[in-house]
Amino acid sequence: MEKIFIAVAWPYANGSLHLGHIAGSLLPPDIFARYHRMKGNMVLMVSGSDEHGTPITLEAEKQGKTPKEFVDYYHNEHVECLKKLGISFDLFSRTTNKNHEKVVQDMFLTLLKKGYIYKKKGVALYCDKCKRWLPDRYVEGKCPHCNFENARGDQCEKCGKTLNADELISPRCKNCNTEPEKRETEQFFLKLSSFKKQLTDYMKDKKFWKENVYRFTMNWIKNLEDRPITRNLEWGVKIPLEGYDDKRIYVWFDAVTGYLSTSKEFSFWEDFWKDKNTKHYYFIGKDNIPFHTIIWPSMLLGYGGLNLPYNVPANEFLTLKGEGFSKSRKRGIWVPEYLKEFEPDPLRYYLSVNMPENRDVDFSWDDFIMKNNNVLVATLGNFIHRVLTFTKKNFEKIPEGYEPDDLDKDVLKKIGESFSKTEKYIEKCEFKNAMKTVMELAQFGNRYIDEKAPWKSIKEDKKGCGTTMHVCMRIVKALSVLMYPFLPFSGKKLQSMIGYKNLGWDDGKTDVKGELNNIAPLFKKIEMEEEKMLNIEDFAKIELRVGEIKNVEEHPDAEKLYILKVDMGDEERQLVAGLKKDYKKEELVGKKIVVVTNLKPAKLRGIMSDGMLLAADDGKTVAILSPDKNVKNGARIR
Repeated sequence: MEKIFIAVAWPYANGSLHLGHIAGSLLPPDIFARYHRMKGNMVLMVSGSDEHGTPITLEAEKQGKTPKEFVDYYHNEHVECLKKLGISFDLFSRTTNKNHEKVVQDMFLTLLKKGYIYKKKGVALYCDKCKRWLPDRYVEGKCPHCNFENARGDQCEKCGKTLNADELISPRCKNCNTEPEKRETEQFFLKLSSFKKQLTDYMKDKKFWKENVYRFTMNWIKNLEDRPITRNLEWGVKIPLEGYDDKRIYVWFDAVTGYLSTSKEFSFWEDFWKDKNTKHYYFIGKDNIPFHTIIWPSMLLGYGGLNLPYNVPANEFLTLKGEGFSKSRKRGIWVPEYLKEFEPDPLRYYLSVNMPENRDVDFSWDDFIMKNNNVLVATLGNFIHRVLTFTKKNFEKIPEGYEPDDLDKDVLKKIGESFSKTEKYIEKCEFKNAMKTVMELAQFGNRYIDEKAPWKSIKEDKKGCGTTMHVCMRIVKALSVLMYPFLPFSGKKLQSMIGYKNLGWDDGKTDVKGELNNIAPLFKKIEMEEEKMLNIEDFAKIELRVGEIKNVEEHPDAEKLYILKVDMGDEERQLVAGLKKDYKKEELVGKKIVVVTNLKPAKLRGIMSDGMLLAADDGKTVAILSPDKNVKNGARIR
């Protein structure tokens, strides 16, 4: 029995999860964990909501909430979505947890005591308009290495180079778009340069890593520089020393320590962190590589006595029409919206066979529906359903197998090969190939049943037909196990249909017997109108913001239209809206509304309208959708 520690990138609690999170860092570890649990290995899989930093503070202010209220909402939404998707964490924690704060502060003090943390004066960016210090990710500008115009202050998404915000060319505050000032400030730095030799030695046996992860890490080690680990922040883990009330421990030092702090919630945590035979896997997106292959290992080396990452199988990005999903840029297909329309397993299947393991992969609704209908339903679902219904109708239960012929023996050999290949791929974190291997067994099953034609042999040789269906049921049992790590809801249903429960990995290779229970199709076709597909995909592009009506005038050339002046926080907009029949002017002044702000301005009966307000219409009455009065003007709606 092996011990497997699975660390999963902490999603930032500044918005809903999108499909990029699922494909990049949440689905792969769940497949991995479910497989190892079925193998009988000891598994601990942890993660949580990353809840600190200035972006949280700013978004909370816009919505009229405290940071804690803001992160509570998204943490709870994350937990609910992950549960519905079947992501099987042993614990999904949060960085506002008191135990987490204690462990982070212990890490800080231990490294400080050992001389791996020191104070140093440097330059940071301050936005005079916003009256606050800017964290790296709240500064954008031109990358000094590749000239990408929208590089972040900590890393360029295009070339992958890590940065300091003051290195950007023509930096701008992400909140107000003005150029921040460079000001001197004192911070604590992690002495990464001390770990160059240890990191080089650590990487000597890591040639089995993904090529891009290995190459990126080795290049980083060559140019190792010390990194600041504190910032002038208002929201985060406090520095456990007197005189630093205006500073907080920086998010990247805080969040990676979460893997250890969450583990310490369990009494047996030392079994996973101090036993050198335990393997640590870190599932992340490619933008987090240096934090998990350089910075976190350095922190662990400096602290001492704790296991280092064994493998960091970072994925590339899932994209939408060629551009990356992004919470901050409001671009994505959001998990809560998906789950309102569809079941979880079709998405898990689609992202498994289109996983961005070695290159960016584009998400397409057309392709999603095609693969669901033509592969998941027509291949896997079709084989299983035709076997179960035919067996139930003609034999009532799983028939016995008698004298297998050569073709039957080929099936049993194919089952064994499928398990061997799937095991190999999953253990190498090649989940796309593993899922394809499972589907190949279903395709093989369809060919087998077509060649055997039991609908003919049932009339002439029921005993021989029974052997055929027994062999088919062996395939079905194998599939119920093989598919389970990828499609846990469907795998569990299938095992129940054939009279089993909680099958282990090796159980899928054994003989089959027993009663057949309630049989129903595992998957269903998705029929989706083109307009609906467009709406779901384009929903991510819509920018909704809160406004307050300040003035109302009647349209000079239209009986039903008003001209509204709307305060949007940082600007005033003019809207033309057909509300005259349902509202008096005085009823509208001072009313909060939701405005679609990224539409192209248009003239309505000769008057320009720069946006559209949201309202409900039951055919008789129009009612404005109005947010709580405490929400600030300009706040974004998610």
